[in-house]
Amino acid sequence: MEKKMSELAEEKDLETTIEDAAKAEEQLPEVTGDPLEEAIARVQELEEQLEQSDKRVQDVQLRSRAEIENIRRRAEQDVEKAHNFALEKFAKELLEVIDNLERALDLNTQTIGDDAGKAIFDGVELTYKSLLSTVNKFGIEAVGAVGETFNPELHQAISMQPSEGFTTNQITQVLQKGYLLNGRVIRPAMVMVAA
Repeated sequence: MEKKMSELAEEKDLETTIEDAAKAEEQLPEVTGDPLEEAIARVQELEEQLEQSDKRVQDVQLRSRAEIENIRRRAEQDVEKAHNFALEKFAKELLEVIDNLERALDLNTQTIGDDAGKAIFDGVELTYKSLLSTVNKFGIEAVGAVGETFNPELHQAISMQPSEGFTTNQITQVLQKGYLLNGRVIRPAMVMVAA
């Protein structure tokens, strides 16, 4: 009887083992194809992911380089603007000196009777020419001449009047010269314009 019980126990153990094996087999992923083909497919998938990752890295590098180039260019432009317009305040102050010298030169030389007066006038004229030459070297130039076409970016119209010999919007008289510093208006010319 012991033998039978032992056989029954062995048989029960065998059934349990078979059931456990069947359960384990159910849990295993089902192999439908060749494992080598699956491995190759997985490798190709990983290679595609790597290639996409490389493209993203290259894109980030290109964007970073472009951003660095933009920053460098902006910095260069800022430095250039600083150089070009550092003299603006000083130039505006010099305009008063130029205006005063022009007023002195507008006096008629015939009203100055003696040689001393003529010498003073000549000295003022030389000073004026020297000052204009110097400011021109630093990018300061006068704007607003009789006969030019009125430009609201460069000129300030004091009045508009019909004038013979002038077309509409042509400057007939300059009341005060305007000036540019490196192409930028630091003082517009005050002018009379033909209507």
